[in-house]
Amino acid sequence: MKQKITIKTIAKELGVSTSTVSKALKDSHEISVETKQKIQAYANLYNYKPNHLALQLRNQKTKVIGVILPKIVHHFFSTVIMGIEEGANAKGYNIMVCFSNESYKKEVETLKVLSNGSVDGIIVSIASETLGNKDFNHFKELVSEEIPLVLFDRVVDDILCDKVVVDDVGAGYKATKHLLDNNRKKIALITTPKHVNVGTLRRQGYEKALIEAYIKTDEDLIVEIDEEANIKEQIDKAFKQDIDGVFAVNEIYAAKTMRVAKENGLNVPEDLSVIGFTDGLISEYSSPSITTIAQHGMTMGRQAVELLIERIEKESENFKPKKIVISSDLKLRESTKPSS
Repeated sequence: MKQKITIKTIAKELGVSTSTVSKALKDSHEISVETKQKIQAYANLYNYKPNHLALQLRNQKTKVIGVILPKIVHHFFSTVIMGIEEGANAKGYNIMVCFSNESYKKEVETLKVLSNGSVDGIIVSIASETLGNKDFNHFKELVSEEIPLVLFDRVVDDILCDKVVVDDVGAGYKATKHLLDNNRKKIALITTPKHVNVGTLRRQGYEKALIEAYIKTDEDLIVEIDEEANIKEQIDKAFKQDIDGVFAVNEIYAAKTMRVAKENGLNVPEDLSVIGFTDGLISEYSSPSITTIAQHGMTMGRQAVELLIERIEKESENFKPKKIVISSDLKLRESTKPSS
């Protein structure tokens, strides 16, 4: 008796992608005649039979969209959910929201559950641990199986799917340039570890603004936060230097920075100007209120779900991934002012 094989088995044996196998078995014009004949011959030899139950689940529309977020503590992600839900409901879809809690394993497991036919497509912001270990095979498998996928905010270029991002470099530049224009010269950066690409991109904007002002980047003024450790103690390291400005890559870091400043006997904004990222309730109701970069999470959510529904409803063999870049705005509040 010949072994029971799957599309993945054929792909592995012939050294091609599962997407190529799937298209060859459907006699797609995208696959060369030689490759098609080789794949079809192998499938016939081993009496390949498609999993009709899986196909039925895949092809049967649920009108549900899966969303996987790293966590919910940031105001930004809650606004993205609102944008996704608004856009989905307008097109007759509901959403199912899950959280990876920054865990690679949880992200893989959740993706597996959602992709078994529970939803028509998936929107994801990648977990920090996944970005750290650089293992994106679970996303690549999803793409090869032609399950609609949109990544937002935290994305990687080698996953061939639609993406929606903020202009993080431009945002980091705007924030730092504002501090420089306020005559702040020694500006600390409170950011994420390097593997979290949004933080890295915002750092690039920070460094670009410093270069334009002929200020050399001081590594002692850059604090990469490990969220498993005490955040306040890490931020306090920046205050060992004689700083007069801080750019924090999210509003939680900005609020904690102001608390550490107070503990160090500094007044905001007289002694220290602080800019955060994401225009949430923390930024609005802190005392003083925090000048911030507004990310437009609602817009990002609406754009992400629009791309996904387009993929779900207009299947095309000539799919070309799109990347939408959303600009950000500087919202001035009480935590920044020109130095005297």
